[in-house]
Amino acid sequence: MITFTIKQGLKNIPEATYIREEVFMKEQGFHDEFDAIDDDAYHIVIYINHKPVACGRMFVDNEDLDTYIIGRIATLKQYRGQHLASTIMQKLEEKAVRLGAKKIKLSAQVSAQAFYEKLGYAAIGAIYLDEHCPHMTMIKELK
Repeated sequence: MITFTIKQGLKNIPEATYIREEVFMKEQGFHDEFDAIDDDAYHIVIYINHKPVACGRMFVDNEDLDTYIIGRIATLKQYRGQHLASTIMQKLEEKAVRLGAKKIKLSAQVSAQAFYEKLGYAAIGAIYLDEHCPHMTMIKELK
């Protein structure tokens, strides 16, 4: 059974902390995983049989209030290939629309570019490093 929850503030959904630590810190070697944005961002966690297996977050872009930023999309290794990240993106986009978003922006690992392109995102600007990993900005206009 697959379920999900979206809550504002990371402290209100600690399962997201666990997933991000496992994927981004332990598996991928990132160090600066958590930030002040986590306090106000909306966080989503997907559960399979009540076990937290995937997460993401979303927050308004303070430079463009019609834009929301999605990030920290992560799925535990043993649950990959089940389209959970696509579900997370869909649910966060739906929430953004309800909050008045006209577009979504994200910072994608270059290795995930094709995944986001399939979801309607387009790369803009140059590739840059976030910690040790090449990233690119991608954007999607919402209908």
